[in-house]
Amino acid sequence: MSLPDRRQFLTLLAALPLAGCGFTPVYGPNGAGTRLQGRVSVATPVSRADFQLVTALQNRLGATGTAAYDLGYSVTTTVEKGGYVNGNEITRYTLRGNATYTLTDRATRAVLAKGMVRDFTSWSATGSTVAGIAAEEAASERLMQLLADDIVTALLARLT
Repeated sequence: MSLPDRRQFLTLLAALPLAGCGFTPVYGPNGAGTRLQGRVSVATPVSRADFQLVTALQNRLGATGTAAYDLGYSVTTTVEKGGYVNGNEITRYTLRGNATYTLTDRATRAVLAKGMVRDFTSWSATGSTVAGIAAEEAASERLMQLLADDIVTALLARLT
């Protein structure tokens, strides 16, 4: 058996347990990803963080055509100081976020999934005031993207 043949054999051997377990790709035919794609109406944002989260969710779930599901959410964030230098000057901040979510079927009003996700990101406080503000805004946007990714991953895992 030549080397390429062994690799192909081992790849097929590794995939064998998945063949009998009912494994289907999330974005394959009839997968949870296609079930949600373009069919989730996300609640209207009221704050900047909400807007960033909703934008990230819509990017992941697609533009809503005919909504079959409603996604409600609630976001909270906290800022923690860290990284001090001489004179107790702060050099780093951490932004922590929690998002609770509820996916509801529009037709039956049944709750299909709910939960909470947590994540964090940081930014440097060194440099000018303008640079610090820009870094904080970028950290907020990154955090909302992370939380949106976590929510979509949890929904896809729950609905498979």
